[in-house]
Amino acid sequence: MTNQFIELNYNNYQEQLAGSVVLVDFWAEWCYICKQQHQLLKELASKNKHLFKLAFLNVDDNKVIASRLGVRNIPTLILFNNGVEIRRIIGLQSKEMLLNQIHNSLKTKKIA
Repeated sequence: MTNQFIELNYNNYQEQLAGSVVLVDFWAEWCYICKQQHQLLKELASKNKHLFKLAFLNVDDNKVIASRLGVRNIPTLILFNNGVEIRRIIGLQSKEMLLNQIHNSLKTKKIA
């Protein structure tokens, strides 16, 4: 994976989700909790590159995508496998809780 952290937008969204496991962080610049979660996610993704790619989607800049997926609160994290949602996590989470939920989701889908 050349770019570990991906900035998603309307033009690259579907392409980036295809063919892999991607954790998408739906956030906004004004959201303090989102910024706290960013750091946790970057640390988690750096240590678990073999499990998933990490992507960020600014909901203010990409309202169509956020609306289409029913994202109403931020931060919202959605774990996708080949473009299909397999887990949704809302609100600030600890690294341990996030990793546990990701592992459980991947185990359930038999892709871990």
